[in-house]
Amino acid sequence: MKAERRVGTVSRGIRCPIFREGDNLAEQVVESVLEAAESDGFEILDRDVIGITESVVARCQGNYASVNDIAEDVKNKLGGETIGIVWPILSRNRFSICLKGMAMGAKKVVVMLSYPSDEVGNALLTIDQVVDAGINPYSDVLDEKKYRELFGVNKHQFTGVDYVEFYSEIIREAGAEAEIVFSNKPETILEYTNNVINCDIHTRFRTRNKLKDLGANVYGMDEILNAPVNGSGFNEEYGLLGTNKSTDDRVKLFPRDCQPFVDEVQAIMKKKTGKQVEVLVYGDGAFKDPVGKIWELADPVVSPAYTEGLNGTPNELKLKYLADNEYSDLTGDELKEAIKQAISDKPEESLVGNMASEGTTPRRLTDLIGSLCDLTSGSGDKGTPVIHIQGYFDNYTTGM
Repeated sequence: MKAERRVGTVSRGIRCPIFREGDNLAEQVVESVLEAAESDGFEILDRDVIGITESVVARCQGNYASVNDIAEDVKNKLGGETIGIVWPILSRNRFSICLKGMAMGAKKVVVMLSYPSDEVGNALLTIDQVVDAGINPYSDVLDEKKYRELFGVNKHQFTGVDYVEFYSEIIREAGAEAEIVFSNKPETILEYTNNVINCDIHTRFRTRNKLKDLGANVYGMDEILNAPVNGSGFNEEYGLLGTNKSTDDRVKLFPRDCQPFVDEVQAIMKKKTGKQVEVLVYGDGAFKDPVGKIWELADPVVSPAYTEGLNGTPNELKLKYLADNEYSDLTGDELKEAIKQAISDKPEESLVGNMASEGTTPRRLTDLIGSLCDLTSGSGDKGTPVIHIQGYFDNYTTGM
């Protein structure tokens, strides 16, 4: 008699070669997964998931741009005089290089920071500092002098950087005058300039529309480098959003045209194994650090492209609800069989509103799986930019 399966979902980081611009990434991804399967003794199965980090996709595409390219685009769109930078995130890797390019395209830069933290949770201040100072973050506007009087020097918990001074230095070194203000009202920036780049990520449409309604000449970061400048890389949908620092003078943009790539990986794997796997490109996961309060999701989306089988949300029953309620009088094999039957009988349509699904995560599959990929690959020296996930679509009945 075949033993019951005892393993559910497995996420594996796949070690790969160092990918370079121009590489046939789809072929190399499939080859790396198949070599790992042979080396570690696992099979490729239908509905396995292969995730590829956005970084290597953009690298192989050669989707790079220089700070000079950013500067030219900013100058052309905003006039080259005083520009306002609204609500950038606090990041050496993500934003500092973009700020350098923006400052090179202007004579003066007014950076308006949100407080007590940025959009993705990087803290300038603690909420206790703000409350103790008698400040209302919803209405009060601070200049840098008042900020320093009230709060002094505040360094980021993890990086040790005073971002107020750091961003000021970047602007000055780029040849522009720098001014920092603190406000959670987008219209505050119009007291300084009518030419604005709103740098918020997930609230960008609301911010941009409000400033436009007030007469501002405003572009989102998704509208800077949304087309090539002097033959540069670009992203027509996301512009500079999702950018990472490559060198001191060059950025790697979020990858573009990813749908043909994921479809190609799926097709190659089907040809070589006969199995129908699902494929996605993933960036930052969507999860919040309980200590640092950082939300992580600095990319515009978790997954810019994925195969059809990754559409939708989980449609799952909560086993502990069934065990504690409908089948509270059952134990052992009788309980197991009752729960297996409930899973087999669940409707194909969404279980939203059904008490038996209460507490299951109502998030898109791509956000959940992309976050799992991001956590598995990490952001350091693991050398696993490709993730193989098995058993994600299984349930308690699979292999029993």
